Amino acid sequence: MIYKKFKDLELSGLGLGMMRLPVVEGNDGAVDEAAAAELIDYAYKSGINYFDTAWGYHEGNSELIAGKYLSEYPRESYYLASKFPGYDLSNMGKAEEIFEKQLEKCRTEYFDFYLFHNVYEGNIDAYLDPRYGTLEYLLKQKEKGRIRHLGFSAHGSEEVMRRFLGDYGKHMEFGQLQLNYMDWHFQNACKKAAILQEAGIPIWVMEPLRGGKLAKASGETAALMQSMRQEETVPGWAFRFLQSIPGVTVVLSGMSDMEQLKANIATYETDEPLSREEFDSLVKAVDEEIKKGGLPCTACHYCTAHCPKKLPIPELIALYNEHKISGGGFIAPMAVESMEEEKRPANCIGCRGCEQVCPQQIKISEMMKDFTSMIGM
Repeated sequence: MIYKKFKDLELSGLGLGMMRLPVVEGNDGAVDEAAAAELIDYAYKSGINYFDTAWGYHEGNSELIAGKYLSEYPRESYYLASKFPGYDLSNMGKAEEIFEKQLEKCRTEYFDFYLFHNVYEGNIDAYLDPRYGTLEYLLKQKEKGRIRHLGFSAHGSEEVMRRFLGDYGKHMEFGQLQLNYMDWHFQNACKKAAILQEAGIPIWVMEPLRGGKLAKASGETAALMQSMRQEETVPGWAFRFLQSIPGVTVVLSGMSDMEQLKANIATYETDEPLSREEFDSLVKAVDEEIKKGGLPCTACHYCTAHCPKKLPIPELIALYNEHKISGGGFIAPMAVESMEEEKRPANCIGCRGCEQVCPQQIKISEMMKDFTSMIGM
């Protein structure tokens, strides 16, 4: 197992994300405890020492599983991370209540790593609002040793990240990003990583395989991988990509079966970053595949001047592409929900004024109708 230096700690380069534990009959809230226990034990005995859970994972049961099975090992032999669930605004003002319950569920007296969970457009104001006292409370727990290291995860834009770090950056010891070769340009992960790199904040990675999407490859991407590294697995390419990025310390993978776990552990026996040629070729190939699957908007903004409803059309097209190419998920709905109601795709009246000036001849009104039907907003 590769280990990465973080302050005075040696963290396993691969961490076990506990958002996708094995479940019973597809029920996300019903964790298959026997299978989960086996995974945790194998991971621990194979050198993984970083375990990541959260309040909302598996409908609240992930922390219970973490507490039940990790407590079988000496507490000083592993690192446990959880998060304050500010993605749900109803939790604001409940930092103490939730934190105490989390310690109880995880059967621990402290968290090695604790995060502001999912900083994005919809909660940034509340996270930074001193009335809720979230930062103040967490810093007090850090002083007491009940939080060893404080950080944040983010799905928001670069602007949101900069705003969060502008206020809280001096207290943030690590930042967790959705980072993979598909999102390098698609979700501007390269720019988000650069923000942390510029701030000197170590990077934790979530969704290295984009929910399993990058566990397989096809077309030109598959051919490229085969031609450049014949012995490397497809998931291995995703991890080697991350091994190439300065500042990446822990890569969290939600491994839901033993086959995935063993394969990823085998990859992390070695550190084999991509060459510059391999890195650039992979990103280019994936970018081309994404273009084929999405609407070819260049964000020229000609359309916005001709929209009587003043909709942020390029932004909505980008979110539509994200949702379509990703096969669904929560990113686009979350972003649209954070918008003012009058800016959402459901407000399109189908006048087609935007289409008359679109250089790419995109059928924007049809996209808005389709997007609305997909996300209900």
